[in-house]
Amino acid sequence: MTALASDRLKSLGIELPPAGPPAAAYVMATTSGNSVYLSGHIAKQAGKVWVGKLGQDMDTEIGKKAARAIAIDLLATLHHHLGSIDRVKRITKVMGLVNSTPAFTEQHLVINGCSELLFDVFGDAGKHARSAFGVAQIPLGACVEIELIAEI
Repeated sequence: MTALASDRLKSLGIELPPAGPPAAAYVMATTSGNSVYLSGHIAKQAGKVWVGKLGQDMDTEIGKKAARAIAIDLLATLHHHLGSIDRVKRITKVMGLVNSTPAFTEQHLVINGCSELLFDVFGDAGKHARSAFGVAQIPLGACVEIELIAEI
């Protein structure tokens, strides 16, 4: 029998935080048909916006940790929206935005922090299509922002 995503979270020692509220005029999650669309979640550290620019005051490994933290927040939003992350059939798409200098070219490695956790939690159902972009700025100066689409 395949382990449930909630059981995998426990085995990884991850307890989902409360889902966060939107920062502007939007909702954190919406369902259409059998897809759940999550709004972009920004990196937070100790409850505050994780501010920084990759290639300037942050390196790839720190960015990867920020992306992993976002993955946990995305899972919290899924759990809140659906009642349980065990309702997720698969993660279909992840889009990552990395606040980075023009010379920084490891956005794809930063977003691996999110993707790898999704693989760990959902197994093969966590394998997803993905885009990773370098951007000049993210709201509130956050270092990384990630949005997600899941099938239920």
